[in-house]
Amino acid sequence: MEEGRAGDKGDGLLKRLFGMGSWGENSRKTVTFGDAGAVTGGRVYSVFAVLFLFVLWFVSSAYQWVNPIFWPSPLAVWEQFVDILFTGYRRFTLWEHIGWSLYRILLGFGFGCLVGIPLGFAMGLSNVVRGICDPVVEFFRPIPPLAFIPLVIIWSGIGERSKILLLFLAALWIMAIAARSGVSSVRLSKIHAAYSLGASKFQVLRYVILPNALPEIFIGMRVAMGVCWGTVVAAELVAAESGVGFMIMAASRFMTTDVVVLGIVIIGLIGYGIDILMRILENYLVPWKGKG
Repeated sequence: MEEGRAGDKGDGLLKRLFGMGSWGENSRKTVTFGDAGAVTGGRVYSVFAVLFLFVLWFVSSAYQWVNPIFWPSPLAVWEQFVDILFTGYRRFTLWEHIGWSLYRILLGFGFGCLVGIPLGFAMGLSNVVRGICDPVVEFFRPIPPLAFIPLVIIWSGIGERSKILLLFLAALWIMAIAARSGVSSVRLSKIHAAYSLGASKFQVLRYVILPNALPEIFIGMRVAMGVCWGTVVAAELVAAESGVGFMIMAASRFMTTDVVVLGIVIIGLIGYGIDILMRILENYLVPWKGKG
């Protein structure tokens, strides 16, 4: 009996040490499939990951593991940030460069949503529209936006329209596929239930199809925004005189890698910030996501 009690105590101690059993289940939830709230402590790990990368960057530059010409130190990047913030770069302040990039991306992304979402809805609701448009969408979807630069210059010249058109093409196909996928994922039982309760076609579209398609649309918006941020450097290659992408390309010609790294950091931080805002907006507008 004593040995059995000692064994039980040992098992209980092991369960507590390794987070097993009732004590571990009550104190900290582990990863559970289908339960996003079951994952805890992710933000803490994210902070540690960022700090680790920064320390590695600082140490590698301090001990010159990499030539400073090719990979500048954090201090050099910070000094360039302060200098450009107050004195500007190539006739524009840092906020003006950021503002022009945001202006181009938001316009191109916005037009892509305005055209792509209705197109995707039409493809999901009509077999005729899907049969006509699906080959076109699937043909252009895998083509990288950079391949359209020569055509964009021929069609729209080297002004602002060409940059916005390139970003529009980057977002269009993604939004069309996301909207089509959202419409196709709606359960027929919900539509039949709405019709049986006397709903009209517009009411089914408004209160059944649209709410069920919104989660897929928001995922497409996040992906499209990421692609647009990745395309902004190429868009601002087309005879641009402002923008974060222009800063990077202009600095690369003179081997000022601290400005290049600064531009990359700015694009990454703004892109991450926009993704967080879209997640907050998604949680606010689509609270039923993942709840059946």
